[in-house]
Amino acid sequence: MIRVLIADDQEPVREALRLVLDGEPDIEVVDEAANGAEAVRKALWRRPDVVVMDLRMPHLDGITAIRRLTGTEPAPRVLALTTFDLDDYLFGALQAGAAGFLLKDSEPELLLDAVRALHTGQGLIDPQVTGRLINRFAALSPRAPTRELELLTPREHEVLRSVARGMSNAEIADTLVIEPGTVKTHVARVLGKLGLRTRVHAVIYAYEHGLAGDETPP
Repeated sequence: MIRVLIADDQEPVREALRLVLDGEPDIEVVDEAANGAEAVRKALWRRPDVVVMDLRMPHLDGITAIRRLTGTEPAPRVLALTTFDLDDYLFGALQAGAAGFLLKDSEPELLLDAVRALHTGQGLIDPQVTGRLINRFAALSPRAPTRELELLTPREHEVLRSVARGMSNAEIADTLVIEPGTVKTHVARVLGKLGLRTRVHAVIYAYEHGLAGDETPP
C-alpha cells in the first residue's frame, strides 16, 4: 500500500485528488494539508511514502516545504503539482528535491503513474514540460566531469546515458541485453555514487555534463 499525503490550499482540489488516489487498491491517502507548514508537520508525523505538493500555498510555499521534507530521514518522495507552467516552478521544485512534477490539468492516469513511479524510486515529469527541461539543460555548456563521475563503471555510464534519453528500466534491459533487476541495481548505484536523490536528477546531471549524447564513457 502506497501511503500518500495531499497538500493543497484549495479544498476542492484536495477532494478531487483524494477521489482519484483513494479509488486505487494500492494507494491510501493518509492525510491532507492546506498549507506548506501543515504539510511539513503532518508529513513528519504521518510518514507518507509520497507527498503530492502544490507549489503555491500560504504560510510556507511548496518549494520551501519540499526542501525541508527532502532534508529529513527517511525523506518522503515529493510530487510537485502546480497550475502554472512556468520554468521557475519546474526548476525550483526539482532543485529543492522533488522527484516528479505535474501540471494540475494532467490526466488522472498520469497522476497515478507518477505516484507509483515515485514509490518505486523513479521519477516522472509531465510530458507537457519535459521538452523544455531537456532543451534548457542541453543548451548549457557541459560542466567538467566530477570526481564522482569517474567512479562509474562503463556499464553504469551506459545506464546513465539511457536514463537521460528517457528510457524505462525495461527498455534499457532490452537495449543492453541484461535483466530489468540488474538495471534497477545499476541505477541505484549511479544515484549513490553521484549523490543524486532521484532518477529525474540523474537526467539533469547527465545533460549538465554533456553525457546524454555520448556513445562512449568519458
